Amino acid sequence: MYMMSKLQTTTNKISRKLPTNRPPTHPGEMLLEEFIKPLNITQTELAKRLGVSYPRLNEIIKGRRSVTPDTALRLSRVLGMSADFWLGLQQDWDLWHAMNSPKAIEIKMLQPL
Repeated sequence: MYMMSKLQTTTNKISRKLPTNRPPTHPGEMLLEEFIKPLNITQTELAKRLGVSYPRLNEIIKGRRSVTPDTALRLSRVLGMSADFWLGLQQDWDLWHAMNSPKAIEIKMLQPL
């Protein structure tokens, strides 16, 4: 009798709901639209409050840089949203792009143990 390993059952599941017709919201877009604009602060001011350089923050906002655990902790402290919130947005972004990349077909062909 064949038994499915626990490893296989856990790695085949995606616990977060990702959009199918578009990429999820990048954390930088969320930061700009839901925090910077409504709070009427500049990127320069937020960068200072976060203790990071303006280019680092600007690259996140433009979607050219990922939110790291360090950045997530800083955003959490300054803006009040959990570090998990920011890392979750980044994880959704990264996973969606991996699932929709040319390599995704190759990955689907891999055989589970």
